[in-house]
Amino acid sequence: MKSIVLARAAGAALLAAAFVVGAPGAPVHAAAGVEPPSGGGLTAVAGIKVGSVTLTGRPTGCTVILAPPDGAVAGVDQRGGAPGTRELGLLNPINTVQRVNAIVLSGGSAFGLDAATGTMKWLDEHHIGYDVGITHVPIVPSAILFDLNVGGKPSIRPTADCGYKAAEAATSGPVQEGNVGAGAGATVGKLGGPGRAMKAGLGSAAITLPDGLVVAAIVAVNAVGDIIDPTTGQVVAGVRTPDGLHLADARKLILSGALMRPRGRSGENTTIGVVVTNAKLTKDEVTKMAQMTSDGYGRAISPAHTPADGDTVFGLATGTWDGPANVLVVGALAADAMARAIVRAAYEARSIPGYPAMRDLGKVR
Repeated sequence: MKSIVLARAAGAALLAAAFVVGAPGAPVHAAAGVEPPSGGGLTAVAGIKVGSVTLTGRPTGCTVILAPPDGAVAGVDQRGGAPGTRELGLLNPINTVQRVNAIVLSGGSAFGLDAATGTMKWLDEHHIGYDVGITHVPIVPSAILFDLNVGGKPSIRPTADCGYKAAEAATSGPVQEGNVGAGAGATVGKLGGPGRAMKAGLGSAAITLPDGLVVAAIVAVNAVGDIIDPTTGQVVAGVRTPDGLHLADARKLILSGALMRPRGRSGENTTIGVVVTNAKLTKDEVTKMAQMTSDGYGRAISPAHTPADGDTVFGLATGTWDGPANVLVVGALAADAMARAIVRAAYEARSIPGYPAMRDLGKVR
């Protein structure tokens, strides 16, 4: 237990050093050259592969997380009020299927759910899936976010071809972050209305303890709210003041009563992510891990789980670590890993027309 406390304290200290950002309402400044820790990203968990495809013509795409060939025990926690998902029912702990073969995160709103069909095709060609005797049926849950309003040309969105190519491109190497895959069209800070949001993207982080336990997260952050550095409580990306020069801080706007009329419409935002561990967990325990991971959303996004977001967290456990699995510890680490991944989604993003990103700017202009 001492090693766990020390590891978490060290991680918090590193993340606290990652940003130099003024108080809420101060000019927006980029980070001081120190990236928030990733710990290797989602692929720090042995056997996990990640692939992203980013479409041309408009910022959007999909990201595929491949489990090991024999699958991973899976669960889910869905808390947003406007979800877009596929195959969530089978993840209920009372249902028969225990393992999944892949998770697909996609832009394109409900159209993007088609990306999972392409990933299924790729898995089928590789004879990977749930054994039903006469064949193997790939099990591929999926969630989408709304980015149709970014970059014009809403007819450009992820299709089955995107999911196929992302699965084909998946590797165990470093995870691509920022304006890629499901994070390509992700933005944050939409509570202030048009013209006051900022760019976010795809982020990934991992925590590895000395005894070999690994917990890692990946997330596409498209929240209606702000991204908060939980170690300092400061906004790092989100709604800007009307002149575009300052971070307005959604928390202050809400407390002031300035947002009595909701600006984010239902179904037009959403943060979607996956948390993975190498611990041996049951389906019940993976579901609990996913539920605890949602605390990471609450720490690093304000507000989170709103009626205008479809916030969803998938959980996977590969079971390759032989140590004693304590779901309390794993879940606590999962929330920390997710919070770090969310902050990285802001740090690794790059500006696109109409949406400045914190990393590119000494000051928002």
